[in-house]
Amino acid sequence: MDIEEIKKLIKLVEKSGIRELEVEEGGKKVRISKYEGGEVVPRTPVSYAPMPAHHVIPPAQASPVSPEEAGKSEAEEKYHLVKSPMVGTFYMAPAEDAAPFVKEGDVVSAGQTLCIIEAMKLMNEIESDVSGRVVKILPENGAPVEYGETLFKVEPL
Repeated sequence: MDIEEIKKLIKLVEKSGIRELEVEEGGKKVRISKYEGGEVVPRTPVSYAPMPAHHVIPPAQASPVSPEEAGKSEAEEKYHLVKSPMVGTFYMAPAEDAAPFVKEGDVVSAGQTLCIIEAMKLMNEIESDVSGRVVKILPENGAPVEYGETLFKVEPL
């Protein structure tokens, strides 16, 4: 990412209604935050009145976990979740007529491209950070994705 691209991103943030933008490209991150000046109002500390002892609330009882829920959480823990590093549009292939980067059941290696997320007309390749088998591809091709949204479940090998 060169300085001209960064200047373009700054102009886009200034013109838009967003307050912060983070873009990662080629292992480098750029975060642009918009500070809207104004009067700084100091916070006053909040104080709470002590509660009388006769209003003691007993600790909450943990609800029992069903065997199905326990098995599900254990099964979920064995998968590595590949999450979206940005907001954008999810694409499974480099072009409409091209084969997808990966399919469910494929074995991938660390560093292998899994998908593309388009953000602000930039195509960002998302790579696997573990070697393993793709168990589940969660978003549909062409679907919008949010920052931190799970894109793939990978079973480490």
